[in-house]
Amino acid sequence: MSSVFFKTIFLLVLSNLFMTFAWYSHLKNLNGTKWYIAAFASWGIAFFEYMIQVPANRIGYTELSLGQLKIMQEVITLSVFIPFSVFYMNQPFKTNYIYSGVCMVGAVYFMFK
Repeated sequence: MSSVFFKTIFLLVLSNLFMTFAWYSHLKNLNGTKWYIAAFASWGIAFFEYMIQVPANRIGYTELSLGQLKIMQEVITLSVFIPFSVFYMNQPFKTNYIYSGVCMVGAVYFMFK
């Protein structure tokens, strides 16, 4: 596998960490505030996500198809969301996460075949 592939994965994981926090951390940290305060805080976090995600996709697109980039993004999203949900948001681990992961493995197989 090429360095483009690994750079893309690294940047997409990093951008997903920011996006997951932007989308969901306000439910825990800003629960008692007005929704528009949470929205502005989320937009502030999402700005950094986009500053990483756009270069990640540009780098990845030099060797990967659009579909491959998208399925890679979805797998990374699930891989970041599950630990975030369990460890940060204190949600119980569900076997549905495992089933979802198995389905994603199938999606990766078909997209990269």
